[in-house]
Amino acid sequence: MGILEKIQETEKEIARTQKNKATEYHLGLLKAKLAKYRAQLIEAPKSGAGKGEGFDVMKSGDARVALIGFPSVGKSTLLNKLTSTQSACASYEFTTLTCIPGVIEYHGANIQLLDLPGIIEGASQGKGRGRQVIAVARTADLVLMMLDADKGDVQRELLEKELENVGIRLNKRRPNIYVKIKKGGGMSINSMVTLTKMSEKLAQLILHEYKIFNVEVLFREDCTTEEFIDVIIGNRVYLKCVYCYNKIDQISLEEVDRLAHRPSSLVISCELDLNLDRLLAKLWEFLALIRVYTKKRGEPPDFSNPLILRTSSAVEHVCHSVHRTLIGQFRYALVWGTSTKYNPQRVGLHHRVDDEDVIQIVKK
Repeated sequence: MGILEKIQETEKEIARTQKNKATEYHLGLLKAKLAKYRAQLIEAPKSGAGKGEGFDVMKSGDARVALIGFPSVGKSTLLNKLTSTQSACASYEFTTLTCIPGVIEYHGANIQLLDLPGIIEGASQGKGRGRQVIAVARTADLVLMMLDADKGDVQRELLEKELENVGIRLNKRRPNIYVKIKKGGGMSINSMVTLTKMSEKLAQLILHEYKIFNVEVLFREDCTTEEFIDVIIGNRVYLKCVYCYNKIDQISLEEVDRLAHRPSSLVISCELDLNLDRLLAKLWEFLALIRVYTKKRGEPPDFSNPLILRTSSAVEHVCHSVHRTLIGQFRYALVWGTSTKYNPQRVGLHHRVDDEDVIQIVKK
């Protein structure tokens, strides 16, 4: 029996098992087995290594956004509108057959946008070059999920399921569970909160399923069986996702209003250039980027070429962005902006900078 058959059999057994206290442990073990089989499916087969064409695109710019969606939802049209890259567009499916990168220039930042081939149902099992598409998505900083507004709910559910199957968690944070595998000493499972969604006995059975017998586990929050399995496997990717509903010119105003009010969602029309500026602002917000301007002593700040950093970056990160040897020569920095109590404020390496701060670094 192959891995796909094992996955199907396990899914069928989970579906036909009643959910109650008596079957809690059985279901937990089935979910652990299912996660293990899916992890094996993601791993590329050793025998076929080197065959076929991959989507190797060098990571460039300040951030990477993966454009994911079903065929013919307007991914290539959006790439053409937002970047100077030209991707083939047509009214038939699978116009794009490989990964086409483009660069969005916004607020002085270069954001790499990857136009990926359309995903079909069963992509997580390798259908329609789905594995290559999803492998590229795992390397991105943000997923831009392109959906057809006329059938957005169905497409959203299917795409979320495909990405969930290969270990990509959208708009979720990593569970706060401490797991340390040891060489000996047995199993120690403790919790700082009352566990309502699973028990310590179930955690022990799941660890046995993964052949882990010497481990220290501390639950810092109440979590589900799936979240605990994610922590044990350790190869899960937690990405932010913007749900973009295209072709809103083909649906009613009531439906547009409903879609626009869904969490992390945005409505656009590539054909009529509607709401594209709001999409860029949303990408900037979700990527959590900030601009920091540098200033030389006795000269005005250079507002033409900002340093692009992540939110919560410190003066230390600014120094690394300018030059890696600057830290060794650093004495102090003068900062103007919203991160200071007064302007200018003399700060050290650990001072956190805000968006559009101006910084002057004084060397020893």
